[in-house]
Amino acid sequence: MNHSLQKKEQYAYIDLEETAFADEIPAAFEEKSRELFREGFNNIIVNMQLTKSIDTSGTVVLKKVNWLCKNDLGMLVIVTRDDDFIDLLESLKIPDLNILPTQEEAIDAVFMNNLENEFGAGEDDYDAEDYDNVSESSEP
Repeated sequence: MNHSLQKKEQYAYIDLEETAFADEIPAAFEEKSRELFREGFNNIIVNMQLTKSIDTSGTVVLKKVNWLCKNDLGMLVIVTRDDDFIDLLESLKIPDLNILPTQEEAIDAVFMNNLENEFGAGEDDYDAEDYDNVSESSEP
């Protein structure tokens, strides 16, 4: 698999330099993704601007990696501007797969997802008794 990899605090960015996500490439991508998960990366951005096609094994791997990311409150983001490839990815019906046109938008999506997860975690701290006390004290 021809690629370059950048690791940032919030995500890993894979620049995939392949025209097809097929043959041995999906297996290599899955192996690289699992390495990243072991290192604590649950957000993976994959630049697939050069990619034009995907085979069955590629579909299975994208579903697995997407599920792994979502299961750990992260996200898999595919970056491409190719309308035909976007249509192909959407036809695979991978739940919650994020497809965006630029690296910057993908990074923004990761940061927004992390913020939503942080705020969502705060909801668990809600205590109904505290709310009752506020309501009682605010009565005239």
